[in-house]
Amino acid sequence: MMNTAQAGHMLERARWAAAAYAGYDAATVSTIVNAVAEAGYREAERFAADAVKETGIGVVADKVIKNRACSRGIVDHYRGRDFVSPRVDTDRKIVELPRPAGVVLALTPTTNPVATVYFKTILALMTRNAIVIAPHPRAKRCSADAALILAAAAEAAGAPDGIIQVIDEPTIPLAEALMADERTDVIVATGGSAVVRAAYSSGNPALGVGPGNVPVLVDASADITAAARRIVDSKAFDNSVLCTNESVLIAEAGIADKLQSALSRAGAYVLDEDGARRLRAYMFPGGHLNTDVVGRDAAWIAGQAGLRVTPKTRVLVAPFGQVISEEVLAHEKLSPVLGMTTVADANRGIRAARAVVRIAGAGHSAAIHSENPAVITEFATQVPVLRVSVNVGNSTGSSGLETNLAPSMTIGTGFVGRSSIGENLQPDNLVNWTRIAYNSDAAVRMADFGGIQPWRAPSGSVPAYPRASNDRGDGAPPVPARRMPQPRSSDPNLDVLRAELRALVVEELAQLIKR
Repeated sequence: MMNTAQAGHMLERARWAAAAYAGYDAATVSTIVNAVAEAGYREAERFAADAVKETGIGVVADKVIKNRACSRGIVDHYRGRDFVSPRVDTDRKIVELPRPAGVVLALTPTTNPVATVYFKTILALMTRNAIVIAPHPRAKRCSADAALILAAAAEAAGAPDGIIQVIDEPTIPLAEALMADERTDVIVATGGSAVVRAAYSSGNPALGVGPGNVPVLVDASADITAAARRIVDSKAFDNSVLCTNESVLIAEAGIADKLQSALSRAGAYVLDEDGARRLRAYMFPGGHLNTDVVGRDAAWIAGQAGLRVTPKTRVLVAPFGQVISEEVLAHEKLSPVLGMTTVADANRGIRAARAVVRIAGAGHSAAIHSENPAVITEFATQVPVLRVSVNVGNSTGSSGLETNLAPSMTIGTGFVGRSSIGENLQPDNLVNWTRIAYNSDAAVRMADFGGIQPWRAPSGSVPAYPRASNDRGDGAPPVPARRMPQPRSSDPNLDVLRAELRALVVEELAQLIKR
């Protein structure tokens, strides 16, 4: 079991790697990022299977899609973007120099473990940061294996030793110690509310996100068949473990029956009143979500609740009356169970969506199936979320997999959701820019910065972390060296000189390690 001293050694190593990597040029960074993305892409199927086997959560085929999207897909999305080279704006007389965060501490969840490891690692490398990954204990093996594969690919491509590291035996006290350590430059937290709150209260900068509870409105103008298929596909995707999955379906009364029939044809099972009552009792004992259902398939959940459905059932739809906090089906479920309510018209549907988000999910996301731009605009204006997916499943829509939003496993909820970021997490969030600003007076000439490049490709072999001779190399603190007897000096001045020299050497070594 790793202790806090060993974890601190990892941060020290990451700090050194970040300092070395911050001097790499754009071409070398691109080579490293591409190598890591390809390594992750090649292992997408294996790690998808490993994640489901270890956690018991999700669908292997869908995790393959996410693993591929968060490896080669991320690189393709940002191809042509440069987070390394200086930016020169001669009109504004400003030169911008990218400044990496340094050491990124990445907290990764049990629901999307490998995809999140891929995603955060590639974003960190794009912006010349080192990353230390602290996975969820229930997904520690697949997460650590994935991180080690990526680390090997990065170092083989020229990255400094220690640029990617992982805690292979994570614990809550260890994660808390890492978050509070001054050598952590920024925390990127993905997980439950408690994890995010801990990150924000750590004393270090943190990028965290709030929970989802996605309302989806289907109005009278929608293509009902297409909407039903998209909703079922989205709700069934990886058994609804993405926080962007639909939680409450809101249908206009005039098309509600037609929509339920279309949902059934698409693979959903619409429960009657007694079935919904049984499902509530199993899924929300004492009013709290039974976490056994998270990421499990619809037929399994139905069986546990005493309901009979076919093995091919993809989604359970549970109708209910009013959207109020006491109605447990109006809360987030992280499973292929969809609450459904009916409203008289689109305006009442928008109010119902607002009520869903008031219960949970402020700032997160919402979805609408409609052909009416006025309704869509009103929905986006009135529902307090920062991304609205239109005519697409929200699982892959708001996460950027089937829209042109930034593809992301970390969804910022902004000020309304008490989050430090409002967009999908992207490379821009892990780099700051130092701005050289000239006098705006036209009479003051700006120098020519064209072609100036402060970074360069490293020469020779991959930089190796400087280890003490008594360091065992396993992440543990160095073994104290056995002191050899020293002959006494007869010259007190020589003793003083030796002491001064020893102090200088110790200071230089300490500075070397801190860089």
